[in-house]
Amino acid sequence: MARLLRTLRSSQPVARFQRCCGLFPTDEEGGSGDPAEGPRERDVCNGAGALRRPAAVGRGPLSGVRSGPQGCVQKYVVKNYFYYYLFKFSAALGEEIFYITFLPFTYWNIDHSVSRRMIIIWSIVMYIGQVSKDILKWPRPLSPPVVKLEMKTDAEYGMPSTHAMAATSISFSFLIATVNQYKYPFELGLVAAFVFSTLVCLSRLYTGMHTVLDVIGGALISAVLLVLLYPAWDMIDHLLLTSPFCPLLCIVVPLVLCYNYPKLDYYSPTRGDTTTILGAGAGATVGFWLNNQYAAPAYTSRNFQLGFPLITSKIVVVMLARFFVGIFVVLLTRQLMKTVVLGMLGYQYKFPIGDLEARRRLEVEVPYKFITYSSVGFSATVIVPLLHKLLGLI
Repeated sequence: MARLLRTLRSSQPVARFQRCCGLFPTDEEGGSGDPAEGPRERDVCNGAGALRRPAAVGRGPLSGVRSGPQGCVQKYVVKNYFYYYLFKFSAALGEEIFYITFLPFTYWNIDHSVSRRMIIIWSIVMYIGQVSKDILKWPRPLSPPVVKLEMKTDAEYGMPSTHAMAATSISFSFLIATVNQYKYPFELGLVAAFVFSTLVCLSRLYTGMHTVLDVIGGALISAVLLVLLYPAWDMIDHLLLTSPFCPLLCIVVPLVLCYNYPKLDYYSPTRGDTTTILGAGAGATVGFWLNNQYAAPAYTSRNFQLGFPLITSKIVVVMLARFFVGIFVVLLTRQLMKTVVLGMLGYQYKFPIGDLEARRRLEVEVPYKFITYSSVGFSATVIVPLLHKLLGLI
C-alpha cells in the first residue's frame, strides 16, 4: 500500500498520462519537430514545495511556450489537439470564470434552493481544501518530467486538488438537490455528474498541476463532506433563511477564518483565493436571507416535485436575457468594487494601487478580496433579481 501511495504521489504517472494524450516536452524523444526555437531551461519550473519560491505568472501562446518561475521557459509539443482543447476547457470548469457564470445562472434560471445548496457546499469544501494545501504542504508534480501548462497556481501546494473538490461537490450537490425536486432519469444525472467531475480531474493531470493522489484525495474529501453534510442540508438551509443572526454570522465567521488563515514562509495566492470564495458565499447568503425576509419566501417543501418545463424559443430567449443582464451587472459590480475598495485601502495604508507587494499584505488582501466578492455575491442574489423584475423578465 505504501508503495502504491508513493507511486500515485510521484510525477511519473502524470508525465505518462501527458504522453499518452499527445503532450511532450521539446527535448524529449518524439518532440523534436516543435517550431519553437531556443533551449528549454530545466530544473527551474517548479513552485511550492519544490523550490519554495513564488512562481511568476506567465502565459505562452499556443505555439508551445510557457513561462514559469524565475524566467523558466518551458516548451512543448502538442500532438493531439483534441485532448489539448478538451482538457484546457475542462480545467476552466474549476476556475472563477465558471463559478461566476454557472452558479448565478442556476439561481436566476433554474431553482433558488438548488443554487443555495451548491453555493454553501462549494464554500465549505473549498475552504477545507485550500487550508489543507497549506497545512499538508505537499509539492506539485516536478518539471521535468511533467509539462506544466499553467504557472499562475504553481506557487501553491498540491494536495488536495481543489479543482477536483469543486467539480465533485458542485456536480453531485446539483444532482442530489434536483433529484427530489425535478422528474428526470437519475441515471442520466449520475452519468453527467460523473463525466463532469472526471473531466476536471483528468484536466489537472493533463495540465501537469497535480499528482494522481492529489486528484483522488480531492474527489474523496468532497465525497465524504457531501455524505456528512447531506443529512443537515434542510436544517442549514432553513436556518440561513430564517435566523435573525444569519447576516451577522455570515460576515463575521468568514472574515475570522480569512484573517486566521495558515501562514506560510512566502506569499501564496491560496489565502486570496480562499477570501474570494468565502466573500462570494457570504454576500450570496446575506442575499438569500434578505430575499426570504422581504420578498416571496424561497423555502419550499423537499417533497415538492415538478417536471422540467418544455423548452421553447421564448423560454430560451428569456433565460439568455436574464443571464446576460445579470452577468453584466455582476461583472460591473466586481470591477467597480475592485477600484473603489483598492483605492480606499491604498489611501488608508499609503501605497500606490499598482504596488503588488502591498496588495499581498494581510491587512490589504483580505478586506480587498472579501468586500469585492461579497458585493458580487449580494449583487447576484438581490440586485440582479430586482432588475429582472423591473425589466419584466420574471
